[in-house]
Amino acid sequence: MSPIDLPEYTPLFYSQEKGRYFRHEFIRKIEAETKRSLIVYFSDVRHPGGSIDRDDIAPFGDLLQKAGPDLDLLIHSPGGDIDAAEKIVYMCRSKTKTFRVIVPEYAKSAATLIALAADVILMGYASELGPIDPQIVITTPEGRSIQRPARSFLDGLEDIKRKVKEDGELSPVYYPPLSQLDPALLDYCNKVIKRSREFAVKWLRQHMLQARPDEAGTIADRLLDVNRYLSHGIVIDHIEAKEIGLTVEYLAPDNNLWRAVWALHCVYQTDLKASRGETAKFFESGSVSIRS
Repeated sequence: MSPIDLPEYTPLFYSQEKGRYFRHEFIRKIEAETKRSLIVYFSDVRHPGGSIDRDDIAPFGDLLQKAGPDLDLLIHSPGGDIDAAEKIVYMCRSKTKTFRVIVPEYAKSAATLIALAADVILMGYASELGPIDPQIVITTPEGRSIQRPARSFLDGLEDIKRKVKEDGELSPVYYPPLSQLDPALLDYCNKVIKRSREFAVKWLRQHMLQARPDEAGTIADRLLDVNRYLSHGIVIDHIEAKEIGLTVEYLAPDNNLWRAVWALHCVYQTDLKASRGETAKFFESGSVSIRS
């Protein structure tokens, strides 16, 4: 009888961790297809801990240790801390000669900013980027925490000033919103909008738009335009991303790489649901697996 090909791990350990080894094997197969290193940053977009934050830096350090000069980052994220996002960009770009960002479904806000730092963004029919207008967390009078666009605070103040000028007096209806518009908040709104724009312009000029750097400011302003994008969650698909001026490679549904990427995406979605809220993020490569 020929020897049976068994895993090198003990049976119980392997059975408990088989999902992770399956994902590792899947990643290595994609790497064999592309001849590039692949790392995965996959978040539960509905989990309170699913946003990009400073705790992501150490896992990225592990992911990048064995990464080659040609790197693909598969990202699924709602966004988060812009400074942490830029640190991730610095880390990825310092290890690579070429850098692609693969968006199977959802890369919004600060995750869109990470994509802007790539040489090219790979997107399929289900992929979406989003506006990069910063969101501010405030506490309502009822004690609830809610997010509002930074630009909305500034625009709201301008609307009130315009109304006062027209009417000649301040209506009491504006007292509640004005109570939330302290000078420090308004100053912060201006600064975070500027920060987001500078992030986009800087990295677009350095890489994706190296041959046409003058377009970077126009693209950043469009992605910050809350009058064009009335919802922070609005879909920017591959067609619009190209129309904006981004370097996007569209992977058709029958493309081998897209089929593999979408299948891996579905595996992560399934495994996140199976964790029943215990896992907010996966950081994985062909040999590294970290959860948070």
